Amino acid sequence: MGTGEVHRRRWTIRLSAVVVAVAAAGYGLAAARFGPALSGVAPAAATGSLPAGGPAVQPRSLTVSTDAGKVFGRTTGLVDQFLGIPYAAPPVGRLRWEPPRPVRPWAGIRSALSYGSRCPQLPSTNGPRFDTENCLAVNVYAPAVIPAGAKLPVLFMINGGALENGAGDQHDGSLLAQEAQIIVVSFNYRLGPFGFLTLPGLTAARSAVNGNFGLLDMEAALSWVKRNIAAFGGDPGAVAIGGESAGAGAVCALLASPPAAGLFSRAILQSGGCVSEPAAAAQQNSLFLAARAGCTVPAKAAACLRSKPEATLLNASAGYLPQFVSGGPELPVSPAQAIASGRFNKVPILLGTNRDEARPLAAAAAFWTQQQYVQFVTSTFGAALAPAVLKAYPLSDFPQPYAIAYALAAELTDSGVIDGIGGCSEQNLAQRFVSDRTQTFFYEFDDRNAPPLSNNLPPRYQDGAGHATDLAYMWPSFTNGLSFYAELTGAQLRLSRQMIAYWGAFVRDGAPAAAFQPPWRSYGSRLLMSLRPGDQSHEILGAEFAVEHNCAFWNTIGKSAEGVPSMGALTPRARHVGARARWLLTALGE
Repeated sequence: MGTGEVHRRRWTIRLSAVVVAVAAAGYGLAAARFGPALSGVAPAAATGSLPAGGPAVQPRSLTVSTDAGKVFGRTTGLVDQFLGIPYAAPPVGRLRWEPPRPVRPWAGIRSALSYGSRCPQLPSTNGPRFDTENCLAVNVYAPAVIPAGAKLPVLFMINGGALENGAGDQHDGSLLAQEAQIIVVSFNYRLGPFGFLTLPGLTAARSAVNGNFGLLDMEAALSWVKRNIAAFGGDPGAVAIGGESAGAGAVCALLASPPAAGLFSRAILQSGGCVSEPAAAAQQNSLFLAARAGCTVPAKAAACLRSKPEATLLNASAGYLPQFVSGGPELPVSPAQAIASGRFNKVPILLGTNRDEARPLAAAAAFWTQQQYVQFVTSTFGAALAPAVLKAYPLSDFPQPYAIAYALAAELTDSGVIDGIGGCSEQNLAQRFVSDRTQTFFYEFDDRNAPPLSNNLPPRYQDGAGHATDLAYMWPSFTNGLSFYAELTGAQLRLSRQMIAYWGAFVRDGAPAAAFQPPWRSYGSRLLMSLRPGDQSHEILGAEFAVEHNCAFWNTIGKSAEGVPSMGALTPRARHVGARARWLLTALGE
C-alpha cells in the first residue's frame, strides 16, 4: 500500500470517529453507547469493582477484559480512556522492597474512570506530596473507533522526574491517540527509596539483589501490555517505549536489561542519557538515607529500614539520589557500557535533545557576580579545566543582563555533564547507535520561544528551548501548574501537530516518515531534524549541530565512565555536579 493510500485511510478512520461522536450526540445515542462514562461518572463507585449482578447491558466498547478481570472506562467521544488499572500487587508490607508480584484477580467489573494514586514522593513542581505505596497502575488511551480486526501500534510512555517524582497522569495520551491513531499507555513505577534503595539483605529475591525495583516495575508494566493490550485494540508486537529526562534514562536501562528483551520493538529517548551507578556507590547512597531515617548501624540498616513507616522513609529521602544500579541480573553492566559494546536490545531508535536544556536550571545564576560564576565553573569542571571552559565561553558572546546565566547554561547543555542531557553527549549517543548499525533518528527541539516551565523567572530572562519545554507539544496534560499547551501560538501548534505526526509514524513504522511533513532521514546520513515552529522544521547537518554546541572542544576532553566522548576529566566530580543539578531540575519540575 502506497504512502498516499495509507494517509487517506488514516484520515478516513479519524473522520469516522468524528462522525460517530457527532451523530451520537445529535441523536441522543450517546447514552446507549457511552452511558455515564461520557461525563466520567462510574456506573457504581469510582474505585473497586462493580457487582457481578450489575446492569444487564454494559457498553461493550468501554468494558474490556484483562487477564485479572474486566474494567470499565470512559470516553471523550474520540478517545476511550481506561485509567488506574493495577498491573501488579500493591508493594506494601512484606512486598515493599520486592520485585512486583502478580495482581490478585477481581470479580465483576472494576472501574477504570480515574487515575490511581501516585507513588510516594516529596512535593515538587511535579505535584504535591504523596504517601500511598499502593500505586502500581497503568492508563490506556485508545481511539474510540478502530476498524474491525485492526491492531494499532502502542506507545508506552515513562515519565521523568529524576526517579524521585512524577507519574503517569502527567502523560494523558488522548491527543496522540486521536491524531496519530495509536494506543498510548502511561503508568506509575516506584520512586526514590521505594524504587531504588540498594542494601544487602533488603530483599529476599535473587532477581533484585541490587535494587532496581522501579526498573522491575517498568518491565512488569510492559509485560502487562504484552498480555493485555490486544483487548484494547493494540498490537503487542508493536510496542514503542518512550521517555523524557529520567524517563529517557529508563528507556536506555530497558535497552540494556536482559529481562526486557522482546517486550518492545522501538525506543524513544527525549532529553536523557544512559546513566547508572555501580552497586557500591548505590549502597553508600542508601546508607546515607538509612542514617537520616534513624538506622545508623550499616550491618543492621536493612532490617531497621523495614521496620520504618512509609512517611519516615519519605521524609529521610530529601537529598537521596536514586539511580539505576548496574551489576545485577536486571542490569549486568551499565547501560552506557551495554550500548558501547553492542550488547543491548536492538530496536530502531529515535532520540534527541532540546537546544537550551540547562537554561531553566541556570536561571538561578541570573544575579551571580563574576566571582561566583568562576567559582562554580571551577568546582564543576575542575581547576585544571576551568580556564579552558571560561575561554571557550566568553561572557561577551552572551547578551546582558544575564550573560553569566546564559554562558553557564551553554556550558552545562553542551557538555552534557548533567546525566548526559544535552548537546554533545546526546549527539555522541546517537553516533554510538549508528556505529552499531542501529536504525537511528536524531533531532533537536529548537523552539527558543517555547512557553517556559516557570513564571518565576527573572524579568525578560529567556528560557529558550529549555529542558522539558517540548513535552507540552505532545502532552497537553504536562502542566507543572501552568497550562503550557494553552499558551502555544498558531505557529507552535503547527509544530505540535508535526511532532505528533513524526512520533506517531515512528511508533507505527520504526521511522518518522510522516505524510506531508519534511523528510527526516536516519542519522546514518549525518543529518538530524531541527524541530521549529511555523512549518520551519528541516534537516541540518550533524556538523552544524556540533558547531552550535562546541563539540570540538568537549569531545577533546576524553571519555567519561559512562562511555560518552566528553567530560572524561570530570568523572571524579560527575556525581557532585549531577547531585546539585538533578536536585535543581527536580525543583523546577521535569
